[in-house]
Amino acid sequence: MNRPVAPRAMVVVNGDDIHHDLISAALVFQQIGTEAGFATRRAAGTGRFTEPRPGTADNDVFVFYTSGGQFHPSQQEALADMVNAGKGLVGIHCACIMGLPSDRALYELLGCRYLSHGPGHHEGRHTVEIVPGHPVTDGLGDFELFDEYYEFELADDKITVLARRTRADGVVIPVMYAREVGAGRVVYLALGHDMRAWGEPSFRALVRQAMTWAASL
Repeated sequence: MNRPVAPRAMVVVNGDDIHHDLISAALVFQQIGTEAGFATRRAAGTGRFTEPRPGTADNDVFVFYTSGGQFHPSQQEALADMVNAGKGLVGIHCACIMGLPSDRALYELLGCRYLSHGPGHHEGRHTVEIVPGHPVTDGLGDFELFDEYYEFELADDKITVLARRTRADGVVIPVMYAREVGAGRVVYLALGHDMRAWGEPSFRALVRQAMTWAASL
């Protein structure tokens, strides 16, 4: 009797930023991927995208919790080719941290890059305002979260905002969006600095549904 093959996901960590716990994040997001029904594995490093072996190439979606470190342009371009061909990419929080001209391919693929924490404190408890009408936010409502604030520069306007927050000065900041890149799908979620966010049911639901949508399931 043939059993249905579960969709596959890979959680990729990379970088040398001491402000983000890459090791714990790899395990947490692997667990969330499993909750979403994916056969999920953890991986470190980005060299796997150039001439990828089956363990990388056979995944339906990649979850990035990356921060700094080396991500060669050829590796970025190889990942972009995979997404353009139909793979999914979910970038979490620090995945948008990039500061080199050589990060152009990742910037254009993910759709944003980190600018700052914004005015005032760099973290705090705030309301995440859900934008309904998309599979990623289906069944979810606004929720409270203690997390680090991120503000970012968009590569273009080809995004669908899925969640946002309102700063103390009234400025509305997107915290999650979806975009299509070629035949593939990309989601970026600015939330998720550490365990204080990772354990929240609504946060985990957003990641699960982002993975499912990005994998075109």
